[in-house]
Amino acid sequence: MRYVFHPKALNEYGEAVQDYTEKRVKVAQAFIDAIEDTVYRIREFPTRYAVIEDDVRRCMARTFPYGILYTIEQDYILILAIMHCSREPGYWKDRK
Repeated sequence: MRYVFHPKALNEYGEAVQDYTEKRVKVAQAFIDAIEDTVYRIREFPTRYAVIEDDVRRCMARTFPYGILYTIEQDYILILAIMHCSREPGYWKDRK
């Protein structure tokens, strides 16, 4: 199934990559790999992951403290947030 990033989710992703790049390029690449793996897992089994509110689901990245919040639309998966787990809960709710 194809997927689409909400513009704010794409910004979050880019900002997180930038933050990790400033620390170490290898860590940034590991983060990118972890997020790509998480998106792959979502695409393979979109209904596998827990519903956290209404129709929004969350799949946790491996190794990094990030979760991907998404909804399953008619023809695609909408990625609402690339959320750091220590960030304020619910900040993404206006994206639905």
